[in-house]
Amino acid sequence: MKTSSIARRASLALSLLLPAALAQAAPGDDFGSCLNRLQGAAQAKGVSAASFAQFTQGLQPDMTVLPLLDAQPEFTTPIWDYLAGLVDDQRVADGKARMAEHADLLRKVAARYQVDPATVVAVWGVESDYGRITGKRPLLVSLSTLSCYGRRQSFFQGEFIATLKLLQQGDIRDSGITGSWAGAFGQTQFMPSTYARIAEDFDGDGHRDLVGSTADALASTANYLRKAGWREGQPWGYEVKLPAGFDAALAGRTKRRALSDWTSRGVTRIDGKPIPSIDSKAAILLPAGGNGPAFLVLRNYDAIYSYNAAESYALAIALLSDRLRGEPGLRTPWPTDDPGLSRAQRKELQELLIQRGYDIGQPDGMIGDVTRKAIQQEQTKRGMTPADGRAGQKILKALQGAQ
Repeated sequence: MKTSSIARRASLALSLLLPAALAQAAPGDDFGSCLNRLQGAAQAKGVSAASFAQFTQGLQPDMTVLPLLDAQPEFTTPIWDYLAGLVDDQRVADGKARMAEHADLLRKVAARYQVDPATVVAVWGVESDYGRITGKRPLLVSLSTLSCYGRRQSFFQGEFIATLKLLQQGDIRDSGITGSWAGAFGQTQFMPSTYARIAEDFDGDGHRDLVGSTADALASTANYLRKAGWREGQPWGYEVKLPAGFDAALAGRTKRRALSDWTSRGVTRIDGKPIPSIDSKAAILLPAGGNGPAFLVLRNYDAIYSYNAAESYALAIALLSDRLRGEPGLRTPWPTDDPGLSRAQRKELQELLIQRGYDIGQPDGMIGDVTRKAIQQEQTKRGMTPADGRAGQKILKALQGAQ
């Protein structure tokens, strides 16, 4: 649904790519000319001249968003790192607590939209850590910049104009509203055009408020999934065991076959339970190749995937939803000798670096440039290769052993 899941911490790539981005386009008169052109397009879409002037007054571009177009963590982070931070014990425990807290609301949402509570809450958890982290970049600044510079300008112009319409209509009541670098905002991170099409006023207060209303946010998420083809009562898929000699060329989200075809080839669930006989086609996913976990995915996986078109993202929601239902995590290990860290482990790593004299600020579990540089220095001291600044199990265990 959005261009990034709050564009989680692509700061290293930002520092490397920013000079090139600035060389391509510099703020100044061009930005003003671009806004003038956008005003005509906005008026054609129903944004009045007065509204456009009001909401764009004083806007200045933020060129730091441009490098993030090519640094989305869903595509740049190893999947074992990506999932370790998103599907950890803390997020599972928090999600179960939210499900209990909002049980009545979730029952009503499920009754209206036919999407189960665990899936809706998993989206909420992955997108904003249950409403805690919704993005700090002013939407109008980011979207106007992306509308005038870089690639995909046409896409972002549509989102910029959609934001102006939402402000004019009163669906958004704060022109300084913040969100991700790409313009997604609210508790479940809708892009503005998606907000305009899909958002629901579930609490009945006359406003579709995905920022301040949990009811509106969760109902709107369920509405999105339903419209994306969610099928009530069916699973997203399963972790599976593949037969010896399985042809990896058969794998891929779009390479669908009847379930009976897969089972006849010897595909079985990893937990030993039978694969239900559902009149549906399915695909095999091998996100880390033939030596890692394998998944059999059904139509509901595609509905999740449509929210943000990245396999790692869709798997994060799918696997978190399983954990929220009380199911165990992955059975098959990732094909790496240096698995990723949970958020609690990342925080512990930062605390250990601070104890060793590195000035990296307060430990928060978020791995940014300063922490990566400290890790890289420690890796170099210890002769660890590659000294790449990555926060993994090896450096954590090395520092734990040095206490």
